[in-house]
Amino acid sequence: MAGHSQFKNIMHRKGAQDKKRAKLFNKLGREIMVAAKSGQPVPENNPRLRAAITAARAANMPNDRIKRALDSANPNNADANNYDEVRYEGYGPGGVAVIVEALTDNRNRTAAEVRAAFAKNGGALGESNSVSFMFAKIGQIVYPAAIAAADAMFEAAVEAGAENVESDQETHEIATRPEDFIAVKEVLEKKFGAPQSSDIIWKPANTIAVTQEQAEDLFAMIETLEDSDDVQNVFANFDVAEDIMAKLMA
Repeated sequence: MAGHSQFKNIMHRKGAQDKKRAKLFNKLGREIMVAAKSGQPVPENNPRLRAAITAARAANMPNDRIKRALDSANPNNADANNYDEVRYEGYGPGGVAVIVEALTDNRNRTAAEVRAAFAKNGGALGESNSVSFMFAKIGQIVYPAAIAAADAMFEAAVEAGAENVESDQETHEIATRPEDFIAVKEVLEKKFGAPQSSDIIWKPANTIAVTQEQAEDLFAMIETLEDSDDVQNVFANFDVAEDIMAKLMA
């Protein structure tokens, strides 16, 4: 997913994740609460909750924060909150399609924040399903290429229930149906260890090449969106040339 991964790469290089650790923990905690309410509050019987806790631990979220998030999912808890899952869609600079996933306790506030982020950076918020047809929602598991030969990874992933594997000199990208994501990931972890990354994403069917100026505006827009406490994930179908990425990361 070119646009999404490139943005994450540049933000990581600039150290933004360290500066936003508290905000990241809040988002992870919110996902744990929603996941616990969506099914049984026991990770062993709730794949989404198991994935949320795994992601929290991978981000070094303290155990007491994880426990507080789980406790907050109890409707009898005085601190219990109700969050709605909302998806926003629109276009960014250069006609890039953008999907924003949010968990919110105030739809009006979140919609206003998302609309402002689009408008401020040369984008426009669209109607529901205005761009999602350009993407496929999949589970994605990524391993370094050095972990196994392409044939071995393909065979193991397909046996585990994956739909496809794309390998190059750097990585193996395993694609699953969203409902099979956790099961496939757990099988592969037993064989190859923890993956480089794993998540349920919106993968674009095609990407749009952007200029340096458009890339700067897109990164600014995505950073503004991700700075919102309500926004969980942002996906976009853009691609940035290596020479432009080098300038942006300089």
